[in-house]
Amino acid sequence: MADLTSDFLGIKSPNPFWLASAPPTDKEYNVRRAFEAGWGGVVWKTLGEEGPPVVNVNGPRYGAIWGADRRLLGLNNIELITDRDLHRNLEEIRRVKADYPDRAIIVSIMVPCEEESWKAILPLVEETGADGIELNFGCPHGMSERGMGSAVGQVPEYIQMVTEWCKKYYSKPVIVKLTPNITDIRKPAAAAKAGGADAVSLINTINSITHVDLDLMAPEPTIDGKGSHGGYCGPAVKPIALSMVSEIARSPETRGMPISGIGGVTTWRDAAEFMVLGAGNVQVCTAAMTYGFKVVQEMISGLSQWMDEKGYASTSDFVGKAVPNVTDWQYLNLNYVTKARIDQDACIKCGRCYAACEDTSHQAIAMNPGRVFEVIDEECVACNLCVNVCPVEDCITMVELDKGETDPRTGREVGDYANWTTHPNNPASRTAAE
Repeated sequence: MADLTSDFLGIKSPNPFWLASAPPTDKEYNVRRAFEAGWGGVVWKTLGEEGPPVVNVNGPRYGAIWGADRRLLGLNNIELITDRDLHRNLEEIRRVKADYPDRAIIVSIMVPCEEESWKAILPLVEETGADGIELNFGCPHGMSERGMGSAVGQVPEYIQMVTEWCKKYYSKPVIVKLTPNITDIRKPAAAAKAGGADAVSLINTINSITHVDLDLMAPEPTIDGKGSHGGYCGPAVKPIALSMVSEIARSPETRGMPISGIGGVTTWRDAAEFMVLGAGNVQVCTAAMTYGFKVVQEMISGLSQWMDEKGYASTSDFVGKAVPNVTDWQYLNLNYVTKARIDQDACIKCGRCYAACEDTSHQAIAMNPGRVFEVIDEECVACNLCVNVCPVEDCITMVELDKGETDPRTGREVGDYANWTTHPNNPASRTAAE
């Protein structure tokens, strides 16, 4: 039986599934229900400084993107950090941690970019017994206009400075939550490391507008005829999150730095993908908001079964396992040649592969009498568009040509590994040869 026990920064939890800092972790009631459902840890919804709490809107806070089957693909939210009193939050954190000592509780914090503000709040958080803190440098709306959130996360120097303050005034692990609203995620990650961060978590939400109401002529969600940009999350952001996690995991400056993966984790497979790309655990928000807290039970059972099938005794056996296979385009093997193959028994003759290839790709699929679709090897560039538009799983597959075989499209034999850095069409390689 696979052991899902997680040890992230020395913080133990029964599994690697944590709830992210968001509405599901806003109060004691929610967190207790989450722990009873099986979540390994939570990141408490972001706390602000002492004094009057922030004010949230009293109208709609979410915009949504759905698939054709009404499945929720993404949420845009305009909610701010907790609007509950700081000391009430702290007391609730203290009680929950005392009652659930085996679960991870991380406290998310966002205060002004001033040393005194951090110096004031950190001892209060430490007194709760929580396992660590997460610095919210990612929120792209509302708080960023006040010089916090992504306004800090977009300036590496500020990230390093605030992280240093936190390491100075707080004795437990410090996690820096990174914004994706930046050109190169490696720079803020490196700044967090330079500041002494114990880990980074990513991604926070993506700045977005999901819809425009064409009657009101205002973005959704709409508040009294007006709308605002918000933070986008959910399954739709997963590809962006996976890429950014992998960049940090393989960058020489940040390689080996612990990562908590966030962004569209909905199933055990999503979690496994984050973890093989370098994340030590994952944080979940939208899936819990869509399906309820018990969704974690499917994640736990699915990951456990997969680990048993693969022979992984613990999560540490596969964390980062895919990182060596992430590379830059110029190092991909240009002598790796495949061709599409259509399983005629599985084909339902819908013609989507033909339409896509004929109109938008390389005219490499023929429609023969009886709506029999066949690949024209002489034209097939192996782009696999047909595989992705086909509604029947595994009906179309990509088959590799063996070394020494002749590619009907180019007339050249399949050779040994060779990449763009040595290709004769590469101006840089020609210059080097000359």
